[in-house]
Amino acid sequence: MAESCNPESLWAPFGAFSMVVLQGAGQVVHLKGQVALDASGATVGAGDMRVQVRQVLLNIEAVLATLGGRMSDVISLTHYTTDIQAFMQTGDIRQEFFAAPYPVTTTVEVAALYDPDLVIEITAIAEIPQARFIRPSQLQSMHG
Repeated sequence: MAESCNPESLWAPFGAFSMVVLQGAGQVVHLKGQVALDASGATVGAGDMRVQVRQVLLNIEAVLATLGGRMSDVISLTHYTTDIQAFMQTGDIRQEFFAAPYPVTTTVEVAALYDPDLVIEITAIAEIPQARFIRPSQLQSMHG
C-alpha cells in the first residue's frame, strides 16, 4: 500500500495531491511535480526560468531531505516547461544539484502551467537507501 507525506518545510498542497508518495518498502519515492513556490506558497521569480529552476530543485532537495534522501538519490526527472529554449540554458544550475551518474530525464514543452507566472514544473523519482530512509510515520512521531 502506498504512503504519502507533505513535508512541513514546503508549501501546503492545495489540491488532490501529495508532495511525496512512497512505494513498497519505502525506498522508492515519487515526488509530486514541484514548481517555484517558497515555503509560504508564494511564487518565486515570476517568469524567470533560471530563478525558477533553482527554486524547484531546492524544493525537491527539501522533500528528499525530509525523508533522509539526497539529490544523488534521484533516478528520474520529468521537466514540464513553457519555454524549452530558456530551459535548455539552465544546465549549469542543474549541475549544481546533480553529479554523474545523472538521473534519467524527460523534458516536455507545455502551453501553460496552472499559474501564468510559473514556467517550469519538475517531477522526480528517487531511491533512498534504507539505512538513511525516514518513513513519514517516523516524522510524525518526531514532530507529534
